[in-house]
Amino acid sequence: MTLTRKGQATRDRIVAAASRLMLDQGVARTTIEDIQAAAAVSPSQLYHYFPGKNALVLAVIEHQTGQVMDVQCQGLEQLDGFDALGNWRDLMVNILTASQCVGGCPLGSLASDLSEADPVARVQLANAFQMWESLIHDGLARMQERGELSPAADTAQLAVAMLAAVQGGLLLSQVNRSPDPLIKAVDTMIDHLRLLAVS
Repeated sequence: MTLTRKGQATRDRIVAAASRLMLDQGVARTTIEDIQAAAAVSPSQLYHYFPGKNALVLAVIEHQTGQVMDVQCQGLEQLDGFDALGNWRDLMVNILTASQCVGGCPLGSLASDLSEADPVARVQLANAFQMWESLIHDGLARMQERGELSPAADTAQLAVAMLAAVQGGLLLSQVNRSPDPLIKAVDTMIDHLRLLAVS
C-alpha cells in the first residue's frame, strides 16, 4: 500500500500508540478499542491500515525492532576493541538508568507475551534477535581481525552468550529496579572475552 505523507503519519501514530499500550499492559490485554482511543483514530481509519489485531502486532514488532536496533547500532557498529565494548555496555546501562529500569527490553517483553501464542510473531521476533546477535558477532569478528581476540575464539558462540547475558540482565534489572544485574552480566562476559585476548 502506497501512503500519502498524511496517511503514513496516521499509520505511524497508530503503531506508536499500539506499541506503548502493548508494552505497558501486555498484548493480550490491549484491545483494538484501546488503540483507537490512544491514537485518536476512528475504527474505519484503523482498519484502513490494519485488517485486525494480528497485523498490528506484527507492525509493533517491526517498530520495536527498529527502535532497539537504532540504539544497538550506536554502540555495536563502532565495536572493534575492548574500549568500544565498554562504551556499548555504558550506553545500555545509561538508557536503563534513565528509564529507572522500568519496561525492560521491548523485544524481550514481546517475546515473553507472544512466543507461545503466535507462531508468526515468534518467527518475526526470532529474526529481530538474530539481527541483534549479528551486530554483536560482527563486532567481535572485527576484534578478532584486529588481533584483540584469539583466532581460536568462537565469535558466533560468544555473540549468542553475550546477547543472552544482555537479555537476562535486562530482565533481572527490570524486576529489581536496579541496573546492577545488567552491569554484572555484561561485565562477566567482557571479563571472559579478556581471557580470550591475544597477549
